[in-house]
Amino acid sequence: MNEVFKYSLIMLFGVFCASCSQIILKKSADKQHNNILAEYINAQVIIAYVIFVASAATGMFVLRYIPLSLAPVLDSIGYIFVAILSYCILKEKIAKRNIIGIFLIIVGTIVFAL
Repeated sequence: MNEVFKYSLIMLFGVFCASCSQIILKKSADKQHNNILAEYINAQVIIAYVIFVASAATGMFVLRYIPLSLAPVLDSIGYIFVAILSYCILKEKIAKRNIIGIFLIIVGTIVFAL
């Protein structure tokens, strides 16, 4: 397997994990908490930030092995992950503007790959 491809997949996994952490933070924000401290220090928030830090570390590690010009392209796929996870987990509707944005991200990724 090509090294760049392998590390690109690792970066995509890190981007997916960062997207998951955003969904966990949103679920925590939607809950009612006893006090303001409990809003910021609870299991969901801590887990989400641990996942986010791990995904950021993964991204920094991968930057050693992939071209720097590829990183923003792979990172933009996170917007697609967030939209899909929001639709599936949070039951949020995807607006027409979001669908157009997702389409543009996909087209841009394909153009960059070619």
